[in-house]
Amino acid sequence: MNQTENFKSTSRTKRRFQWLSAMALAVLTLSTSLAMAQTPDAGLPGKGIKVQALQSSVAEETFQTMLVDAALEKLGYAPQPIKEVDYPAAHIAIANGDATFLAVHWDPLHQDYYDNAGGDAKLLRTGQYAGPAAQGYLIDKATAEKYRITNIGQLADPAIARLFDQDGDGKADLTGCNPGWGCEAMIEHHLDAYKLRSTVKHVQGSYAALIADTIGRNKRGKPILYYTWTPYWVSGVLVPGKDVVWLQVPFSANPQKANTRLADGSDYGFSVNTTRIVVNRAWAEKNPAAVKLFEVMRLPIADISAQNERMRAGENTQADIARHTAGWIKFHQQLFDGWIAQARAAAKP
Repeated sequence: MNQTENFKSTSRTKRRFQWLSAMALAVLTLSTSLAMAQTPDAGLPGKGIKVQALQSSVAEETFQTMLVDAALEKLGYAPQPIKEVDYPAAHIAIANGDATFLAVHWDPLHQDYYDNAGGDAKLLRTGQYAGPAAQGYLIDKATAEKYRITNIGQLADPAIARLFDQDGDGKADLTGCNPGWGCEAMIEHHLDAYKLRSTVKHVQGSYAALIADTIGRNKRGKPILYYTWTPYWVSGVLVPGKDVVWLQVPFSANPQKANTRLADGSDYGFSVNTTRIVVNRAWAEKNPAAVKLFEVMRLPIADISAQNERMRAGENTQADIARHTAGWIKFHQQLFDGWIAQARAAAKP
């Protein structure tokens, strides 16, 4: 399967649910903090060292962050409760030493946040934790086929744009991206680059609430236009190719001149991203075992999507997500232990 097919697929494979079934076998309580505490020994290079993870307000990032915390705890580190903060502030806090790491740094989407916080002088961006990740615009398949809409540039036509008008102002309502996430700036740039400002309105607020309303409109047979990303549960509900279709863009309009075209020639307007771990550089220099861990950890996109779907189904408390994390580790124990072994080997004598 090529990269584009990975993006368009909902990743509904048997494998991604196998580890979810293992969660029922994972014994976990909050008091034991992921049940990863170990008896102190020479194999704990991070013994007693506190680590502070940050994440955005996107609850679906907790799984990725908890998995990193669980691995760090295996090395003896003492993870503190995860704190939520917007991406720009998270990069600054880590650069200033007020926090240790962010497990969900989108590269290159968050490049400006990285640079503005001090760049390589204060931060270390390492590994390829998850990816490749796609972003873009989608509309319902019924409207796409009826009006032969394949490209967001077609919404410059007021008649086409009005198909997606929800509030009667004549403009298409685009379910967009929260301020501070990074994607909102690219959407705003696209509205100008593709001359859509007069026909498309970027609807912002709580993405979770907005996308829930979008899904509701789709169920009622109404046309929908929205932005989303992968991995995320939305594409498991509004399935690309079945319920909705990706819209291409007229041309790559990336402000950094980065190529946004995929291997098959299609172009969704956003660079392919990789989720990487950003850590305070001074802390990293003193903790080579943790840095090595960040370098070798890999989390499949399909597994993130599967866990996110469980959250949407109601398993969305901190205890639920911790159980998911423990279940994933149990099902991938050999892989997980391999990460720990490589990290320990990298520790300074």
